[in-house]
Amino acid sequence: MGFALRVITSDDWEAFRAVRLMALANAPEAFGATLADATAQPPQVWRDRSAGAGPVILAFADDEPVAMGGLSVPPESADAFVWGMWVEPASRGHGVASRILHDLLSHPEAAGRSLHLHVTHGNDTARRLYERLGFTDTGESQPLRDGSDVRIAAMRRD
Repeated sequence: MGFALRVITSDDWEAFRAVRLMALANAPEAFGATLADATAQPPQVWRDRSAGAGPVILAFADDEPVAMGGLSVPPESADAFVWGMWVEPASRGHGVASRILHDLLSHPEAAGRSLHLHVTHGNDTARRLYERLGFTDTGESQPLRDGSDVRIAAMRRD
């Protein structure tokens, strides 16, 4: 199975929206956002997020988006944040998440920054991927979102 990875622009907002909504429907316990909230967002929000403060990478199979990951790079911070990592179930096990994460971490905007991410407790597959790429658990844990029993762990790579 072949995958093409691409850093998207605001012109790719519909592909980004499609894969993000698939992710929220498939793995609601992995994201701070909810499917209902994301579905309600107008097109301009998706355009802005597609061209936000750091790269968003989508993986495509047969021109259809099947995976995503993003890097938030606030200009006022020495840190960067990996967010939104997800691969559709049929595309898992082919190294797509590893390729996306590697591309995000080697992106010029990540250079010289401490990198942070959150992983859901119990998502051992994702945790192992992050550890292979140099992330370590900080010992910090918090609820996924207000009112949630699901907990997420903070990881960091310096």
